[in-house]
Amino acid sequence: CGSVSQVPVAEGKSVQQTVELLARRLEALGADKQGTFGVDCETYHTAAALGTQGQTGKLMYVMHNSEYPLSCFALFENGPCLVADANFDTLMVKLKGFFQNAKANKIESRGTRYQYCDFLVKLGTVTMGPSARGISVEVEYCPCVIANDCWNLLMEFMQSFMGSHVPGIPSVFGSKHDSAYSPGDTMVQYMELFNKIRKQQQVPVAGIR
Repeated sequence: CGSVSQVPVAEGKSVQQTVELLARRLEALGADKQGTFGVDCETYHTAAALGTQGQTGKLMYVMHNSEYPLSCFALFENGPCLVADANFDTLMVKLKGFFQNAKANKIESRGTRYQYCDFLVKLGTVTMGPSARGISVEVEYCPCVIANDCWNLLMEFMQSFMGSHVPGIPSVFGSKHDSAYSPGDTMVQYMELFNKIRKQQQVPVAGIR
């Protein structure tokens, strides 16, 4: 199971410089680079013709994760997470009369994967269009699938390189109780992170250039 969180840009640094700083801390711990990763998210809204007058259309997020190359994830805010095969993208094109792609809202995180003992860390730069918008950190404790059993261990490891920026327990952990953590739970966390970063863009962010 894992945690996905945002790390603020260090004072006086750019997004890229802050990512490099975190990478150096991980490497100093003894973490090894294990290739790259990517998570992307496209926003679809229900076509206006389908919405009841005066009612806001629902948003749906279609997401991909390089860890699961044969899968596509469709999520509603506060709703279910559908896991489908990669052909789901073709289906969305056919459903354009029902769901319209808000292309300007595409957001993604790309970066480097690190392995440290039983932990997998993905350090990513979040971009919208050509601009770096923030930093994502995903930390997965590979041997454990019951979220609440490993949160303290995850938190202790995150403190070793994130310092005071360790996040609170993810909301998906609270809803899992003793059930197994799934890839969909990671995607819900990325969706929440991307939406948070989108909202932050409504005000200028210092240190991003």
